[in-house]
Amino acid sequence: MLANVYSAGLIGLNACLFSVQVDECNGLPRSIIVGNVSPSVREGLERAIIALKNNGFDLPPKKITINIQPADVRKNGTSFDFAILAGMFIATNVKEYPYHNYAFLGELGLDGEIKHIPGVLPMTLAMEEAGIEGVFVGKEDEKEALHCKKLKIIALSSIREWIKILYPFLIKKPSLNSLEEKLKGRRTIEVKKPCISQNQMKKICMGFPLSAKDNKAQKEIADFSDISGQEAGIRACVIAASGMHAILFSGPAGSGKSMLARRIPGILPKLSEEEKLEVSKIYSIAGDLSGEEGLLQERPIRAPHTAISQNTLLGGMIGGNLVPGELALATKGVLFLDELPLFRKETIEALRSPLEEKEVVLHRLHQVFSYKVDCILVAAMNPCPCGFFPDRNRCHCTPGQIRAYQRGISKPILERIDISLELPPVPLENALGKEKKFSSEELSKLVIEARRRQKERFKAEKYIDWNSQMGPLELEKYCFLGKKEEDFMKKVFALKNLSMRTYHKVLKVARTIADVEGKENITIEHLAEAVSYRIVEENLY
Repeated sequence: MLANVYSAGLIGLNACLFSVQVDECNGLPRSIIVGNVSPSVREGLERAIIALKNNGFDLPPKKITINIQPADVRKNGTSFDFAILAGMFIATNVKEYPYHNYAFLGELGLDGEIKHIPGVLPMTLAMEEAGIEGVFVGKEDEKEALHCKKLKIIALSSIREWIKILYPFLIKKPSLNSLEEKLKGRRTIEVKKPCISQNQMKKICMGFPLSAKDNKAQKEIADFSDISGQEAGIRACVIAASGMHAILFSGPAGSGKSMLARRIPGILPKLSEEEKLEVSKIYSIAGDLSGEEGLLQERPIRAPHTAISQNTLLGGMIGGNLVPGELALATKGVLFLDELPLFRKETIEALRSPLEEKEVVLHRLHQVFSYKVDCILVAAMNPCPCGFFPDRNRCHCTPGQIRAYQRGISKPILERIDISLELPPVPLENALGKEKKFSSEELSKLVIEARRRQKERFKAEKYIDWNSQMGPLELEKYCFLGKKEEDFMKKVFALKNLSMRTYHKVLKVARTIADVEGKENITIEHLAEAVSYRIVEENLY
């Protein structure tokens, strides 16, 4: 008998629907699996055979061939286990199968338990889009799968529950009591469940980030009203948040760099339902959306340690599947790199293309993966290793040490950062003063209005949403300069010896400044402010 069921797998940060065909025919008793599968998928066949045996069903002494289509796409992971078992069971034990348009997702234990797998949300969404009627998943993945409103979700703890559903359609109907007794008769040793999940342990061993739950401290967003005496820094944050511009703060220890960075998510608009799904899909692939988390409700902020590797930043491979790096996990939010010069040189330089192209292209295990960069990069640095330069009463760093520290950031990276500014130390009288403070709610209104202007401006553009994404053609179209403004930029270009890349960055930032102020055209004042945001680059190079 030939059986056909559906499953899904991950290809990079996307999910793909697969057809699992199982054929039973006369021949030497053997089970084989084909279709460009990885060892993890091939092992799923053995898990399925033993799980069936442990639940009272032996495969007949025939040749069983499993084919997973399309064959030209590499299949990785354990999400196919349940589908492989289902296909074999239907082909050998079911006379009439009623769930033709249903799919199967789940890893199998040898006792038939259906375990959690990462990426259930994007995989079920892909099924829904393809017209699949329903899906059988493990109990642990039920809440995640339920976000697909049009898909019928049947959550099961083990294959025994699934066999009971199909009991009326079996060719031979053994007693359900006898099956239970057979399983109980097996000698088993109960093992207490560990406090940390297998997925988390796997990521710890591989050096990848833990879950959103483990990152709660980074998600607590304070208010801008807590900050005193850094009006220029607050304005720069508003501009960066409005146009999705990368920003770098430089200043002595205690000047408020981290405070500013960690408050930026608080002035961004609330996530829309579409954005919640987009962000949650990435966390689902990372294995961080199970349990009680549901969809992510807040914009993420990721703040990795300076020892982070290039793979952990951009994304790496575990078991043949791509694990999202910090850059992907920060989608729709903020990636904060504190003490930027202390990061590994190759890690910082790996940001060149993502900052410029707004896209990450990864070549891993003879496969090419890509995803859009849709977060705000916020970086911070001290002026010297000790953090107190130019206060020579407190700073004892040598000129060579200062230079070596500052040169940890190359000029090409600085050119790709839209906004950079130096923050002065905050005097005590300012901190204790009664000057007007800006709340995150007030600043958020400016950001929301500026973003609305950009949405309206770029509604005819297919791949552009923010000013920071504009290319040369869009700059010419949307950043019109009058005669006075052109003359001003010619003088600045010659005086400061700007590159064309830097010139374009200035125009993008000026366009955002005009949007924040509600102005239709870019003025000299907007250009002058945008030029002033290249101060760190000028001082270092």
